[in-house]
Amino acid sequence: MPGARPLVQTHPLGTVEVSPRVVAALAARAAEECYGVAGMADRGFRDGLAELLNRDAFERGIDLRIEERGIRVELYVVVEHGVRILEVAHNLMSSVAYSLEHHLGLAVLSVDINVQGLRLPERADGGT
Repeated sequence: MPGARPLVQTHPLGTVEVSPRVVAALAARAAEECYGVAGMADRGFRDGLAELLNRDAFERGIDLRIEERGIRVELYVVVEHGVRILEVAHNLMSSVAYSLEHHLGLAVLSVDINVQGLRLPERADGGT
């Protein structure tokens, strides 16, 4: 998200500027509420593993492109083991698009999902 420009709209009474971090927070919130999504992931891999991000670093798992016609979003996520990954991804696309359109009143041109990893259930013996 570094370098993403703010969302700016001009109205007769003045100008409204929305930070890219706010747009990313709306997308992250929609993602974390989506069934089967364990959380946001870092765009890169470390030692072949996806890093599950905490809430303070969610923007590292989101790329935004704010264009004249609307917004393009790319999400990097970790999903829960045992879910239908494509179904979760399609639901996530719809949820994020709805949330951004509802809160910002702008067209969402695309929502791309990158599944970076699976969160496995913890074993009863304490191992993973």
